[in-house]
Amino acid sequence: MSFLRRRKIDTSKDQNDDDKDNNKRQPHSKLREHETEEGSRRRPSSSKRWSCIDSCCWFIGFICSTWWFLLFLYNAMPASFPQYVTEAITGPLPDPPGVKLRKEGLTAQHPVVFVPGIVTGGLELWEGHQCAEGLFRKRLWGGTFGELYKRPLCWVEHMSLDNETGLDRSGIRVRPVSGLVAADYFAPGYFVWAVLIANLARIGYEEKTMYMAAYDWRLSFQNTEVRDQTLSRMKSNIELLVATNGGKKVVVIPHSMGVIYFLHFMKWVEAPAPMGGGGGSNWCAKHIKAVMNIGAPFLGVPKAVAGLFSIEAKDIAVARAFAPGVLDKDVFGLQTLQHMMRMTRTWDSTMSMLPKGGDTIWGGLDWSPEGYFNCSAKKLKNNDTYTADQNGKETLGSTKRVNYGRIISFGKDVAEIHSSEIQREDFRDAVKGSNLTNATKCDVWTEYHEMGIEGVKAVADYKVYTAGSILDLLHYVAPKLMARGDAHFSYGIADNLDDPKYQHYKYWSNPLETKLPNAPDMEIYSMYGVGVPTERAYVYKLTPPSECYIPFQIDASAEGGSEDSCLKGGVFSVDGDETVPVLSAGFMCAKGWRGKTRFNPSGIHTYIREYDHAPPSNLLEGRGTQSGAHVDIMGNFALIEDIIRVAAGATGEDLGGDRVYSDIFKWSEKINLQL
Repeated sequence: MSFLRRRKIDTSKDQNDDDKDNNKRQPHSKLREHETEEGSRRRPSSSKRWSCIDSCCWFIGFICSTWWFLLFLYNAMPASFPQYVTEAITGPLPDPPGVKLRKEGLTAQHPVVFVPGIVTGGLELWEGHQCAEGLFRKRLWGGTFGELYKRPLCWVEHMSLDNETGLDRSGIRVRPVSGLVAADYFAPGYFVWAVLIANLARIGYEEKTMYMAAYDWRLSFQNTEVRDQTLSRMKSNIELLVATNGGKKVVVIPHSMGVIYFLHFMKWVEAPAPMGGGGGSNWCAKHIKAVMNIGAPFLGVPKAVAGLFSIEAKDIAVARAFAPGVLDKDVFGLQTLQHMMRMTRTWDSTMSMLPKGGDTIWGGLDWSPEGYFNCSAKKLKNNDTYTADQNGKETLGSTKRVNYGRIISFGKDVAEIHSSEIQREDFRDAVKGSNLTNATKCDVWTEYHEMGIEGVKAVADYKVYTAGSILDLLHYVAPKLMARGDAHFSYGIADNLDDPKYQHYKYWSNPLETKLPNAPDMEIYSMYGVGVPTERAYVYKLTPPSECYIPFQIDASAEGGSEDSCLKGGVFSVDGDETVPVLSAGFMCAKGWRGKTRFNPSGIHTYIREYDHAPPSNLLEGRGTQSGAHVDIMGNFALIEDIIRVAAGATGEDLGGDRVYSDIFKWSEKINLQL
């Protein structure tokens, strides 16, 4: 084919031209050949460099591939495989309480009401600003917390309440999730009520015999009724449960702050309208069989003081020690302590957790009920022998006295020396300065900006704060917060409970300023964990002035100096469930309400059920079935068994009465309270 034939080209002329060009380019050609030879000699010895980006990409790819592979294996394996592996390592697992008690013939009898605590109930968005577009009825609190990471400042804005009214901010409506799903899981895989609900279902309970009394835990207790009519809904649902279950009374199971919320409810439901529910003085006697309080902060928790004072707790103090300054800065737009303080100081419910009873309950400068508590890792047994010195003071071997009554001390030395050696200057009349250092550049407002350097110095110069002066301190550093708190809560001890002033709702959540219902057949249980170090007092220091700073922080460098010391990382610990000290959880049932007292005029039977903490022996046990920690106790098999037995008709005597591992009765006797 002609179009495939090659054309002959006369190359003679081109060849002559090329020879001339080659003669001209010969020096350059030799130079390139030399460079090529040099490059070929160097190339084998210099491989491509491995950059940091390559390493990061490889590491991320490896993690993702491993994660997806493990996820595939998890979904492909039989459902019983994890249990098989666990039993192969630890031996046969005990039957869950529901299975065990069903074999004994127990069945569902009394309807059950759950009252969740602070932060464990889900909250969802019903109305929001433009930044929350697409989040209608999506969870802002609970679940995956995805919006916290996607739009953190918007999340803070919608989770905050009005700083003047303690109710909704303009254009925002966040409401509690309803139903059992409101608090069964706090986050995926992290149960709260789910294990208890599942075990109750095994003996015949279902949704028509169980009710989750969800509420907006950010609001003051009375405001949950003002805004959402939550107390009225609880009253109606309890009446419905009793009416549809053959007149059988309910068993109420509150947890954490839900305990004092339900204490408020029992006074509200009896009180006449419009302040109360108008149920009359016999309503509780007609509708409630037992109140089984879990992790009850009846008398408050010192942790709430640190939270309001410096938005801190033990964990945050430790984090600050490892990464100084990070939590005080707005890193990559993430929420820092200033943002959290601005938000949480609008949550009036946090003030319900402040210590109640003052120095009478929590101790003074040189004494506390816990006195010589031994914080060694090896727990004290009930047969440990106490001795007394010539002054009648108790000692236990070489146990060192701890001044737990000093809830806040500025300096480790101040926390330990005798009160007569402390030089203090009263802060109450101190004049506040104009502003803090560089506060004009701060976008996150807190009430500390109005204190000034002079006010900060006055707080530190007072040196020591007990439960009796903590309220004055908070009024000084956060006057707007405490103004709202004073309208809804009280923290004292009533001289005369018949005084008409105690009919106001601000006293209803304080067991020391109110009476239990007239229900002699009702039972009250206090069920809590022991054996876990629990925050009781703090060593503070001043923070160096900087832009937009919180002037006070826990001194994480303050240590007790020995393994057995109760002072670690600036925090004095005592026996409890990691959040609530034994004194707060147990005193009312051990002494304040025991028998007929002015706080319990009808003689309601009270029981203490303590659960000795035992951590999981391995990772396969998850959070364990014998935990005494504040939230993990909700999966404690012994606690669940006690609850199911009472729900199935048992009484406190059937359970064996009190079960006590701590020194709660001994500590209660040291408290001089008129009964």
